[in-house]
Amino acid sequence: MGSMDGDLIGLFALLVGLELILGVDNVLVIAILVSRLPENKRNSTRNFGLVLAMVARVIMVLGGLKLIQLTNPVWTNGPDWFAYSWRDLALLGGGLFLMWKAVKEIHATVELEHHETKNKAKASLGGIIFQIVILDIVFSLDSVITAVGLTNNQWIIITAVLSSFVVILFFAKSIGDFIMKNVALKILALSFLIVIGITIFMEGLGKEVEKSMIYVPMGFALAIQLLQMRHKKNLNQIKNKTS
Repeated sequence: MGSMDGDLIGLFALLVGLELILGVDNVLVIAILVSRLPENKRNSTRNFGLVLAMVARVIMVLGGLKLIQLTNPVWTNGPDWFAYSWRDLALLGGGLFLMWKAVKEIHATVELEHHETKNKAKASLGGIIFQIVILDIVFSLDSVITAVGLTNNQWIIITAVLSSFVVILFFAKSIGDFIMKNVALKILALSFLIVIGITIFMEGLGKEVEKSMIYVPMGFALAIQLLQMRHKKNLNQIKNKTS
């Protein structure tokens, strides 16, 4: 009994860690999207997006993981090269959408499009929420597939989702604000989303991608960027003292 309890606790801790990593991806996307909105609508829209992400994950788990189980080819009489299931098509479409959105946001950031008033006016609450819904579904699908690879116990997965959500909700605003204030970090985060989009797309093609091969280099790149930011801050402090 003790060994079994220990295994469950270890599995739960691993699931929470994975959900936190995938949840941070959600935070990055939502932070970038809500930055287009007026200041007084950002917090409510951010919280709505995060709650929606949690609900999408729970519904997908409680629904018997139907989409994940749809592994039979959509077109049974089709050619051999098009033997894709609904699950595969959802991953392919979601990966492409995530890559397109990240590349578009990098271009807009580099070209300073968000600083033009005519572009700010285009950001509507309905449009932002629609994009959040689509991206939440993409991340939820990837999250549940990852979790199911470790266990089929629905309640352990749901408990891990809810536990990680509490942590993410608490830090979402500070993480989002910090990233939006540092352009280099924002571009790095968007680059991460491109990598994740490619990973999701490859999974749709039936290529198994080891998550550690993705997140370890991303974490290393983030650490280097934070060190560079710290170095720049120290240089500015020295210049201010000597001036």
